Amino acid sequence: MKIHKEGYGIIRNTFLLFSAITALFFLLLGSTIICWIILFVLFVHFVIVLMFFRSPKRVLVEESAAIIAPADGKIVIVKEVYEGEYLKCDCIQVSIFMSIFNVHVNWFPICGEVEYYKYHPGNYLVATHPKSSEKNERTSIVVNTGEKKVLFRQIAGYIARRIVCYAAEEKSVSQGEQVGFIKFGSRVDLFLPLDSMIQVTKGQKVRGCKTVIAKF
Repeated sequence: MKIHKEGYGIIRNTFLLFSAITALFFLLLGSTIICWIILFVLFVHFVIVLMFFRSPKRVLVEESAAIIAPADGKIVIVKEVYEGEYLKCDCIQVSIFMSIFNVHVNWFPICGEVEYYKYHPGNYLVATHPKSSEKNERTSIVVNTGEKKVLFRQIAGYIARRIVCYAAEEKSVSQGEQVGFIKFGSRVDLFLPLDSMIQVTKGQKVRGCKTVIAKF
């Protein structure tokens, strides 16, 4: 299992902290049942942290004019909205909710050039909240294919407290290339042209780089 580079520091610090706690309890109480229970609980928590930062190798689905899922998770929104930050037009919004058990790597859903990128500080509402796309800490990225533009957002949730994004304006990107990482759960929103043919439904589980969200 490959571990994402964004997890190296947290995993190291968690291991050192849990090791110190375990050593302290064994030093004070000896090899008692309480110490072994504490050791087991800390071990389970460490495995959870380790699994959170897993970075699986994904083989990109190859399909003409496809917009792929930028994240693992569940579709929670599919609706027509007005995107007022950059595109300034009606779009189809598709939102993917990422639980703490999902892979948290994010990928570019299409290839093209990054036309717009902006980081927005904000709140930490629950990621399923309708206003989280506007109120929470988030990044907004617009990729221009030359014919179409897609805006997508990484959104921090109630647990997530840090968004990592590798996008930069005027950077050429490939579909399936890593765009970043959201630490400890959240949401990714896609804003697609109205003539996009949506391939997913609300409640459906999707996999980054593997599920086709829509077609141009």
